Amino acid sequence: MQFTKMEGAGNDYIYLNGFESPGVDDIPSLARAMSDRHFGVGGDGLVLITPSEQADARMIMHNADGSRAEMCGNAIRCVAKFVRDRNLASHDELAIETDHGVLTLQCFSSNGAVDRVRVNMSQPILTSADIPTTLPGDPPINARLEVAGRSFDVTCVSTGNPHCVTFVEEPTDELVLGIGPQIEMHAAFPSRVNVEFIQVLSATETVMRVWERGSGETWACGTGACGAVVAGVLAGKHGRQVTVHLRGGDLEIEWREDSNEIFMTGPAREVFTGEWPHATPATDG
Repeated sequence: MQFTKMEGAGNDYIYLNGFESPGVDDIPSLARAMSDRHFGVGGDGLVLITPSEQADARMIMHNADGSRAEMCGNAIRCVAKFVRDRNLASHDELAIETDHGVLTLQCFSSNGAVDRVRVNMSQPILTSADIPTTLPGDPPINARLEVAGRSFDVTCVSTGNPHCVTFVEEPTDELVLGIGPQIEMHAAFPSRVNVEFIQVLSATETVMRVWERGSGETWACGTGACGAVVAGVLAGKHGRQVTVHLRGGDLEIEWREDSNEIFMTGPAREVFTGEWPHATPATDG
């Protein structure tokens, strides 16, 4: 079974061409096996690209632990590159179906290949029950969250995935690796949550580190960067056009006041292709 390794701002996934390959019986097990960075290909998860009845392609994604994810802003840019570069669609403006709905994307190319993509991430979800979280407010803004004997002021939104954003002086290992997994599993988040630690540099720049639900710390999170910018605007931390500096690169995020839509622009790169020997692994890897 052929696969393609791709990354967007360091957020790396393994992609399978469902236009050509047969279906996979047990995608969660395959995602765990292939994503393993010691015994597999290595990645933040697995993405299956298939035909869609309502769009140019459909994106089905699983995190590194095998759990299903609704959306990934970095992965969908790579899906657009995959579809356009392989002529699965012949136009630069694409529609990609996700578990969060159909999103539109604009591809930008150089030297005959897509290298940047702008995604209309649609409108943020700001109702607590739909994020989902039990914290008060629609959405919760600077809500108090008790974790590991400490108190954090958090702002929660959904941009296809649930996000819990906290603003800090510096996003340290202690916070990201120590507090991040505890917030992910906190009882206030019935579907678990992605956790963003944000350092505000100015009205137009932030630094972000993220603990992703089901994957641990990743070098970038597109829906997280979008959610963090929405949270920052709601909490009065910065403006609506922000460059978010992540460990794997930069994302340009704009939350438009007129349409309430979020636009994200960032890189997409193919790393390598290969052959995986087992379509359905006997073990979880």
